[in-house]
Amino acid sequence: MHQTIAAPFPWADVWGQDAAVETLRHAAADPTALSHAWLITGPPGSGRSTLAHAFAAALIADRPDDEAAMRQVLAGTHPDVTALRTDKVIITIAEARALVERSYFAPSAGRYRVIIVEDADRMVERTSNVLLKALEEPPEDTVWILCAPSEADLLPTIRSRVRSLRLREPDVADVARLITLRTGADEAVAEQAARHAQRHIGMAQRLATDEAARRRRDDTLRSVLGVRGVNDAVEVAGRIIQAANDDAKTLTAERDASERASLLRTVGIAEGQAVPPALRTQISALEDDQKKRATRSLRDGIDRVLTDLQSLFRDVVMLQFGRGDDLINRELREELEALAAAWPETRTLVVLEHLADTRQSLERNVAPLLALESLLVTVTSGRTP
Repeated sequence: MHQTIAAPFPWADVWGQDAAVETLRHAAADPTALSHAWLITGPPGSGRSTLAHAFAAALIADRPDDEAAMRQVLAGTHPDVTALRTDKVIITIAEARALVERSYFAPSAGRYRVIIVEDADRMVERTSNVLLKALEEPPEDTVWILCAPSEADLLPTIRSRVRSLRLREPDVADVARLITLRTGADEAVAEQAARHAQRHIGMAQRLATDEAARRRRDDTLRSVLGVRGVNDAVEVAGRIIQAANDDAKTLTAERDASERASLLRTVGIAEGQAVPPALRTQISALEDDQKKRATRSLRDGIDRVLTDLQSLFRDVVMLQFGRGDDLINRELREELEALAAAWPETRTLVVLEHLADTRQSLERNVAPLLALESLLVTVTSGRTP
């Protein structure tokens, strides 16, 4: 098991990435080791964003013990740090231009101006091109930090202008220990959550603290294992999409209401009071952003379902090749063993291939229900429709 070394503030929340922390600590302390643009890559849940913000805090601080400035960065309130994390499907050109404009401001309080793009993989080519000049000729005191799952998610022209830092995938035991420390969750629950989340720290934390989320995941996998024909496939696909919709609404409804109330307070409109025509454009713009965020939340929810299903059929393949000692879904071992015995390996591989195709189809905006129905027809028939 990987032994995590406790790092000092502001690195303490970065878990299981000792080599990356050491590289960035050195860069923050020694200007000769500092690149003007960085790309932090790693699998979902590996802590890219946490590491980026810790690095920004270390860059901003005048001294290694300047905790006040570093805490301001981590709280998102330091004037010299601009962070973009989109809840929408893509980062827009307008958002990218705003970042570039900000990057040319001189630092007002810290040693550097730091620009963080947490979801750099959500930039289309035209948007990426907006950043190119800023990355080619950055001001002396500006540092860019881009985050993405892999280098392949960015254009070659972007990759050639940044220093890449690849994060390791944390062990299940590392993630479970972190979840227990953060939430006080029972060790067995934390281990199961870390395993089911496939070491994605954020998802593991949610599973460990949300019994309803754990139950939904279990129900989904059992429902898919119970599909026996086209009618079952259609019914189960509908239930999965409905559950993903409900989950997305739960995650966004409270934030949407809070944002609307905050905007109305800012413009001096009391709760329940009619919105004057002159202000309706602002309200419409907010609602448009919220709809885009809801679309992203739904896509992310369906993607999590596909990830869970991949883990399910990955376990079947492992059993078929005599590797049953490393199952993700141990709680379903009996059902998985029955499926592994009933199917040839080639059929399981067809399902896994269709799962990958389904993920790509959703990226191309294929209707989620149709994509999932097609996938479940393959599960029940062993053939691609």
